[in-house]
Amino acid sequence: PKSNRSGPICFSPYLYRARNHVERFFNRIKQCRRVATRYDRLGANYLAFVQLASIRIWLRLNESAS
Repeated sequence: PKSNRSGPICFSPYLYRARNHVERFFNRIKQCRRVATRYDRLGANYLAFVQLASIRIWLRLNESAS
């Protein structure tokens, strides 16, 4: 630790866990080539494909849990 630190760093395990889930989700989204390279020029088309990729990831995760 730094010598000039005034107090302990506040740390929430719940927020850290949630942040980890969000980061892993974005990594999965970026594996989709069309989203990573942003082939779609219009924002609405890009958002629609991000939603499709999200649904696909969600279905894949829930399929393995069943």
